[in-house]
Amino acid sequence: MNFSKIPLDKMNQMNSNTLMETLGMEYIEAGDNYICASMPVDKRTHQPMGLLHGGASAALVETIGSLGSALICDLAVEYPVGLEVNTNHIGGIKEGKVIGKGVLIHQGKKTHVWQVEIREEKSERLIATGRLTVMIIQK
Repeated sequence: MNFSKIPLDKMNQMNSNTLMETLGMEYIEAGDNYICASMPVDKRTHQPMGLLHGGASAALVETIGSLGSALICDLAVEYPVGLEVNTNHIGGIKEGKVIGKGVLIHQGKKTHVWQVEIREEKSERLIATGRLTVMIIQK
């Protein structure tokens, strides 16, 4: 699916009054089978040692994949729910911004699978990698 057909401002409107807004996530790019979102590394997303919290990284993985699946679904008759999210934390980061790029690697009738890489914005150094499995449920 070519996600670039959906305006980014429309995607970002869906973040209002959610965890995504609280953590400062923003959709920044979309294309053929992928969606990118940014997230700041600051007091909202730090763990006590001052590094990016692993849960914030996992939330970014789930956010990107869940939005992508919602855009694929006909929400009048079905809706996507996260079935499993896993995240491997590769590197630490204390400040700046990370960019998550989620690629749709499976689009079945009942499940979607998203692979997401999270990289430091400036250096493009890999910070985390994750996978989200989404189940499509009929209303």
